[in-house]
Amino acid sequence: MGRRVDIPDLAFAGFLLALGGLAFHLAGELQIGRAGEMGPGYVPRGLALVVVMMGLGMALRALFAGGRAFPAVAFRPLVLIGTAVALFALLLPRIGLALTSAAVVLCSGFAAADVRLRENLVLAVGLSAFAVALFIIGLRLPLRTWPW
Repeated sequence: MGRRVDIPDLAFAGFLLALGGLAFHLAGELQIGRAGEMGPGYVPRGLALVVVMMGLGMALRALFAGGRAFPAVAFRPLVLIGTAVALFALLLPRIGLALTSAAVVLCSGFAAADVRLRENLVLAVGLSAFAVALFIIGLRLPLRTWPW
């Protein structure tokens, strides 16, 4: 009788192990220091180690927790969320934070199958106003608000 493996948890454990390994490698040339005199590599390596340990723990759990198949990939959210990230990078320097925030919220909002246009528009306006209030007015970041 074969052992059943939780494939989604095992896949995520692999992701965590790869991410932690990459972070540990990237922090490899930074000085660690000591607990009393921390160097610039102390915290990144510590966090990388924590991520690797979490990945190992999740992998062990996945091996013994019981079987579960990998779910089907939903391409609509994957494409729309990726597009929203690209829109943010492309639009922010050109049309400002207010319109970029609204465009990103509208695009990513349609990743859900049950989204309603009116609710998405209200959310886009509200989150755009919040982004402007937080980043431009509150934190005084040097970002364009509007295209003009």
